[in-house]
Amino acid sequence: MEHYDIIIIGTGAGGGTMAYALAPTGKRILILERGDYLPRERENWSTEAVFKQKRYQAHETWYYNGEPFRPEIHYWVGGNTKMFGAALFRLREADFGEIHHAGGTSPAWPLGYQHFAPYYTQAEHLYHAHGQRGIDPTEPPTDGPYPFDPLPHEPRVAELKADLERLGYAPFPLPMGIKLGEGTGEAPYLPSTFDGYPDLTESKADAHVIAIKPAVQHDNVTLRTNRMVWELKTSADGRTVTEVHARHNGETEIFRADTVIVAAGAANSAAIFLRSESDKHPNGLGNRSDLVGRNYVCHNNATFLAISKESNDSIFQKTLAITDWYGPSADWEYPMGLIQMLGKVDETLMAFEAPEPLDGMTYAEMAAHSLDFWLQSEDLPDPNNRITVTLPTDKSGGF
Repeated sequence: MEHYDIIIIGTGAGGGTMAYALAPTGKRILILERGDYLPRERENWSTEAVFKQKRYQAHETWYYNGEPFRPEIHYWVGGNTKMFGAALFRLREADFGEIHHAGGTSPAWPLGYQHFAPYYTQAEHLYHAHGQRGIDPTEPPTDGPYPFDPLPHEPRVAELKADLERLGYAPFPLPMGIKLGEGTGEAPYLPSTFDGYPDLTESKADAHVIAIKPAVQHDNVTLRTNRMVWELKTSADGRTVTEVHARHNGETEIFRADTVIVAAGAANSAAIFLRSESDKHPNGLGNRSDLVGRNYVCHNNATFLAISKESNDSIFQKTLAITDWYGPSADWEYPMGLIQMLGKVDETLMAFEAPEPLDGMTYAEMAAHSLDFWLQSEDLPDPNNRITVTLPTDKSGGF
């Protein structure tokens, strides 16, 4: 049985960044990742492969009200950041307080924005954030500029920005995590397909590229892939986690550590705790309150495609955002959320997103004239919106 100073479960935004921060300490660190390395291949940039065939999506079945569905979750080194759009927003000061929405109240955090602000700054530097301060009307206070200048707008997006400003709104450069080849001797990178896709060039600032790759260069850090952590075992008194049980190729592997960090994402972290039941923890580890897995929240997201009479030749339009309705506004007394541009919808994705062609246009014509937006509004905690797990005898597990 192997013993480590620290075990980190997960390599996504949380686990990957934690590994990067702890690697220089000299502590003996084991990182356990459920998936493998995402291959760099032609299909990375194929809309057909990524969105229609779901080539990189986990082959799992979860259940909602008894109905099965395939979750949009990705088990790779780097976690879901391998597929994210790399927009890097700070939460606003108001987000940490009590907020009244049309559907209910979002309770206040026990900590405020000021407690997290220094770490936001560190993260923006680590993840190559490109942006511009002082334009976003909801931007929280910061102690300095973004580490890199904002991405330039392509002509059609610059025209949209000017139109919005003439209407009295305040669009601003979308803060993006991306490596553009700014270093000495590096060729420039011109972004195209990575919003919702893996990035074949590894220019997107995902947790694998930015955090895990440098972390595993340290001799004291070990990464083991294809390890699904099933449960945590505790000391006899139930107060200290002493063992991590992971499944690999149908076998159980046991690892011990002085400190265990669970960073497997909101759903899977809850599942690990719920599966870790024992005499001392009959409802799952740390679940005396019966709150583990409850109050699950996820942003309410939607894609909005505006078909313009004017063509849109943009290759990468994910450079603009607007927060005029992020909080209460003249239009409505409740917060509505955030609008940001999407990378760019192509003909294949347009056919996938749109129920039918518009006014006799082909899907290719629609894509060539579309301005593509990502709409994001807040979800509210509900104790009945929860993660539960089944525990069959074969230990396959399920949500």
